[in-house]
Amino acid sequence: MNSLQLADYAVFIIYFVLVTTYGMYIYRSKKNAATSSQEYFLAEGSLTWWAIGASLIASNISAEHFIGMSGSGFALGLAIASYEWMAAATLILVAIFILPIYLKNKIFTMPQFLAKRYNGTVSTIMAIIWLLIYVFVNLTSIIYLGALAISSIAPISFEACVVGLSLFSIVVTLGGMKVIGYTDIFQVVVLILGGLVTTYLSLTLLSEKFGFGKDVLKGLSVLSEKAPDHLHMIFDKFNPHYAELPGMSVIIGGMLINNLAYWGCNQYIVQRALGADLKTARKGVLFAAFLKLMVPIIAVLPGIAMYVMHQNGMFQQEMVDAAGVLKPDHAYPTLMNLLPAGLKGVALAALTAAIVASLAGKANSISTIFSLDIYKKYFNKNASERKLVLTGRWCVIISMCIAAFVAPALKSLDQAYQFIQEYVGFFSPGVLAIFLLGMFWKKTTASAGLAGALLTVPIAAVLKFLPVWTNGAFPDYPFLDRMTIAFFLIVLMMVAISLLKPQSEEHHETYKIEVDKSLFKVSPDFVLGSFIISGILVGLYTVFW
Repeated sequence: MNSLQLADYAVFIIYFVLVTTYGMYIYRSKKNAATSSQEYFLAEGSLTWWAIGASLIASNISAEHFIGMSGSGFALGLAIASYEWMAAATLILVAIFILPIYLKNKIFTMPQFLAKRYNGTVSTIMAIIWLLIYVFVNLTSIIYLGALAISSIAPISFEACVVGLSLFSIVVTLGGMKVIGYTDIFQVVVLILGGLVTTYLSLTLLSEKFGFGKDVLKGLSVLSEKAPDHLHMIFDKFNPHYAELPGMSVIIGGMLINNLAYWGCNQYIVQRALGADLKTARKGVLFAAFLKLMVPIIAVLPGIAMYVMHQNGMFQQEMVDAAGVLKPDHAYPTLMNLLPAGLKGVALAALTAAIVASLAGKANSISTIFSLDIYKKYFNKNASERKLVLTGRWCVIISMCIAAFVAPALKSLDQAYQFIQEYVGFFSPGVLAIFLLGMFWKKTTASAGLAGALLTVPIAAVLKFLPVWTNGAFPDYPFLDRMTIAFFLIVLMMVAISLLKPQSEEHHETYKIEVDKSLFKVSPDFVLGSFIISGILVGLYTVFW
C-alpha cells in the first residue's frame, strides 16, 4: 500500500522545485535587506493582505489537522470542527480589538508587549515558556505526525521522513519571513487542492460502498444516514465524548479562551500581521477567517467517512496498529494510500506543504523570540543587525534538531490532536489573562502579571490532577472547562493583587500601552465580510446542533 508510482514522484518533484525556486527568487530579490532583523523576522511592510492570510493558514494547518483532526473526526465526529469554525469568529475579534493595539504600540514580539506593559521579568518568563512550548509541543508534534503520515504512504522510513522534513523546513525558514510569507501562498493552494482530492476520494468510496457509484452528494447523504451521531456540533452530558468537547463550552467557554490565546497572543500567528499597516493586516486576517471555514471539509470529513466505512467492514486491518489496537489517526494515511497514481502525489505534496509551512512559521517565531527577547536582551545588547539574523538562523537549526530528536517519543499517542490541545491549554488561560488585562485594565500591576505567568501551569495542573489525588472527591472537569475555570481564577487573582498592592502612577506611565479606541472602527468591506462569516457559522451550528 505504501508505494508511489512514477507519476507521484513527478508531481512531488515539481512541487518541491517550484517551492524552492520561488523561495530563492523571493530571497534574492530582497537580498540587500536580508541583514535587517526587522526584515528577516517580520518582512516589515512587504506582505500583502492575501500573503498575510495565506501565511496565517499555512502556519496553522499542518499534519495535526490532516492526520490528527481526521483521527478526531473518526473518533468524535463533526464536533471537532468547532476548533476551526470558532477560530474564524475569533479571528474577527482579534482583527478588530487586538491587532490595533499591537500596531499602535509598534509591537514586534509577544514578550516585547509584556516588557512594555509589565516589566522585563514577566517578559522573560513568558518568552522561555513560549520557546519550550513551540519546540517541545508544536515542532515536535508536527514532525512526528508528518513523518508518520508520509512513511505510511511512501516507501520511506519514519526516521528518514523526520530528517527530510526537518531539513526542508530549515531551508525555507533560513530565508526569513518574506520567503515564508510568499511561499506560503503557494503552499496553501497546494494543501487545499490536495486536501479536496482526499475528501473527494473518501466520499466517492463511501457512495460506491452503498451502491450509488462515484457520487459525492450521495456520499454525503450516506454520512447523514449511517453516522448521525457523528454529525452533532454540540455534545450533551450523556455523550461518551463529552469530556473532550463539553457542550456549549465549544462556543462560549474554553474554546473561546483557547482560540483567543492562540490567534491573539501567539507569536507565530500574530507575527504575520505585525509588519503590515492596520488596513492590510485586517484584510489578511479576514481572508484567513474565510479559509478557516474550509478546513473541516478537507480535514474532518475524510475521518468521518472512514468511520462509516470501518463500521461497515472496510479497512479493518489498516485502522489498527501491530498490537491490534484501533488507531483513529490511521484514517487519513489509509485514504491517501487509495489514491490513484498522480493524485497520490498531489495529496503527498499537499501534506508536505502543510507540514513544511507550519514548521517554518513556528521555527521563525522561535528564532524571533530568542534573538530579540533573549539573546539581545541578556547576551549581547549591542548585537548588530547581521549578528541578530545570524543568531536567528542558528536558533532555527538547533530548535529543529531538538524537535526531530524528541519526535519519535510521541509514538504512543492515540489522538494526537486532542493531546496537543489539552497540554497547550495548560498555558493558554494565563497567557490570555495577562494580555487582556494588560491591554484593557490600566490598574493591572507587574506583580499581578508575574503571578499570572508563574501560576498558569500550576493552576491548570491542579485542576487536572486533583480528582486523582482526592480519589474522585473533586470533580473531573473536561479540559475545555478546566481552561475556563483556570482563566477566571487567574483573572480574579490578578485583579486582587493589583487592588491590594497598586503601583504608582509614575510606574503606569513608564510601562504603558496605548489603546486608541478610534482604531477599533472597521471599514464597510470588513463589516460585510464579518457578517458573511458570522452568517455561515450560525447556519452551520443551527443545522448540525
